[in-house]
Amino acid sequence: MFLIDSQTNTIRPLKKKTFTELQFRERTHLQGWIAANPQSLGENLLIIQKEFSNFSETNERLDLLALDKEGNLVIIENNLDDSGKDLTWQALKYAAYCRTVTKDQIEEIFQSYLKSAGIERAASQILEEFFEDKS
Repeated sequence: MFLIDSQTNTIRPLKKKTFTELQFRERTHLQGWIAANPQSLGENLLIIQKEFSNFSETNERLDLLALDKEGNLVIIENNLDDSGKDLTWQALKYAAYCRTVTKDQIEEIFQSYLKSAGIERAASQILEEFFEDKS
């Protein structure tokens, strides 16, 4: 990665640093950044829950749960640096856990998220607006 200075018409390499070196944290920083701007992942997403853990028979939790414009659930599992975990397996496991989530449950999950964020709007209204917006 490089820094371009258009005033002096120069370019210089930036020193590579890990998120750990920069003291960024997964939940505090990365999860918050993505939740505030899910389009940073390259598509139009609606975050419907953080730290989702409503799975039967397990206490595991996924970082962010979202919907895409086609109504598919999108599982977002964040890791700042290579922790050595098998992240693909973890994401597949969460996908299997979410396979039976119904439309009504999605609305309940999202309403709970809105309430925890202090947003006093109906989840159904926001969902309707999200799916009507073709951008």
